[in-house]
Amino acid sequence: MANTQQLDLLSPQTVAQPTFKQVRLVELWCAEPVFFASREISDCYYTEGVLGNYALAYALDWVSSPYRLQGQATGRPTYLEDLVPIAQDSYILPAWAPKGQATFRFERFNGLSDAYWYSMTNNRVATSREDLPEYRRLQKTKGQDKPRHRSFSASNFPQTGRLRMIDRGNVFHTLVFGDRELPDYFRIGKFRSKVRLSVLKQFELVPLPVGEYTSQALFNIADLPSDLALLAFDLISIPPVSLIKNLRFQGAAWQMGEFIVPANLQFCGGRVANGT
Repeated sequence: MANTQQLDLLSPQTVAQPTFKQVRLVELWCAEPVFFASREISDCYYTEGVLGNYALAYALDWVSSPYRLQGQATGRPTYLEDLVPIAQDSYILPAWAPKGQATFRFERFNGLSDAYWYSMTNNRVATSREDLPEYRRLQKTKGQDKPRHRSFSASNFPQTGRLRMIDRGNVFHTLVFGDRELPDYFRIGKFRSKVRLSVLKQFELVPLPVGEYTSQALFNIADLPSDLALLAFDLISIPPVSLIKNLRFQGAAWQMGEFIVPANLQFCGGRVANGT
């Protein structure tokens, strides 16, 4: 189902063109270490050295969503429903490190208990003997090899491991399209880390005719117009949508100062959820 939705998101559709007039170059300074689970390798959880534009849209309070999805909403993010309604008047590029690469720090986390006694049960930590799974008590009282009941269901939250985080003091740049008010500070990432925002420059958007262009900015592949010809790029494979850099493309473009980007960038390509 998820694959079908992704293919629908990237399929050609007729969409309204954005009406951006103002573009701002902003600097993001990390006052605290920033963590996203970009890649998970064994018990190591790696943050890629970028800030995704969907995460920035939520962090800047352009749209809102629960911090943790529960029940039937689990596993089904609402990017289309949240971001498409603002696609005509607001957009932000994924943020990149202007020095070419971010710096990182490693930290170890340990969710185990400091109690005198604890036990691991289905990736959960039991801190008292009364919390032991039902099947252990059944084994003892009835001698069952494969009990029918357990007191705990399996959990997918890691208890121990290592984190690679974007270190404090890192600087990122991005372009903000539209005239939405920007805060001086905001919080982002799984740990709600503090980031300072500063507007460096303001540009007027200059349309460019169809041609072959090169851009050094960072782009979300789901936000590119469907008629854009991608000639060459480097892929950064991270959830929820892969990013591309060093893009060479054929098509219409926008110019803002020294920056050139594909024209008609919009959240989710400006497509309406479920074709409605």
